[in-house]
Amino acid sequence: MSSLQMSSTPAAGLARAVRHRPRRRGDGATAWLFAAPATALLGVFLVLPFLMAVVLSFTNKRLISAEELGTNYVGWRNYARLIEDEAFWAALKNNFLFVAIVAPLQSVFALLLAVLVNKPLAGSHLFRTVYFMPVATTMAVVAVIWSLMYAPDGGVVNRFLGFVSFGFMAPQDWLRDPAWVLYAVMVLSVWQGVGFQMLVFLAGLQSIPADLYEAAKLDGATPWQQFRFITVPMLKNTTIFVLITTTIYAFQLYTQVQVIASSGTAAPIDSFRTVVMLMVHEGFGSGKIGYASALSVFFFVLVLAISMLQRLLLKEERAVA
Repeated sequence: MSSLQMSSTPAAGLARAVRHRPRRRGDGATAWLFAAPATALLGVFLVLPFLMAVVLSFTNKRLISAEELGTNYVGWRNYARLIEDEAFWAALKNNFLFVAIVAPLQSVFALLLAVLVNKPLAGSHLFRTVYFMPVATTMAVVAVIWSLMYAPDGGVVNRFLGFVSFGFMAPQDWLRDPAWVLYAVMVLSVWQGVGFQMLVFLAGLQSIPADLYEAAKLDGATPWQQFRFITVPMLKNTTIFVLITTTIYAFQLYTQVQVIASSGTAAPIDSFRTVVMLMVHEGFGSGKIGYASALSVFFFVLVLAISMLQRLLLKEERAVA
């Protein structure tokens, strides 16, 4: 289809008419009126708590403190302590390792599943539902079920690995071995979250014009060439969105590791503890609200910087390609 034909379609004409429609005097007020409830909720539950955390990070605020002691301003002491805290650096290392493996792996699996269920095959809608079911299941329930599956004696994982290896692979204590516990959490996290990214990719795939694939077939393009030169470039914005959101969610890792830690059968805590887990422990376990606030502010700025850098690099890479 030529550019002239595309520009003459009803959708293109409607978009052009809306774009060139003169702006009315009350449009801005109406938009703010509709946005007011969501803006108020964001301010009360996101912006205000973050500002309170910034203020508390410069104090020695405790969860329960004597009235005569009060809360004192301590300047940058909490941040200086954070830099010297070995538990923080161990947790940050675990977070980065988790993100570096889970974010790309989960995105790739989600894209492959989306391509599979997007094909006009019998039962494709059933498979979409099956792949999305783990997302609708509470993470705490998923963590408990996978903890049972990882059991060294009689666990499904060990039985399966023993079967495929014809008994050569000995059963592993996945959750007690410091070398394996974080990777075990990665597997259950990818399994639980891949369905959401699959639906996002599926929406992107269904927005690609079928004419492009038909023209590629007429030119003799193979399925792999169609995927490489049509599907991947047309999913540019979708891929950026999926990678950034997956990275942010991966940095928020908490429920899985907390359930495993609470089971009493886990490896040493430093082998799988995350920054969010450390925040909760310092704030509500040890009652050090000031230090926990410093942790949260530092971690927020770090994740924000990584997400912005990731978006910038992905945009530049797509522009070069």
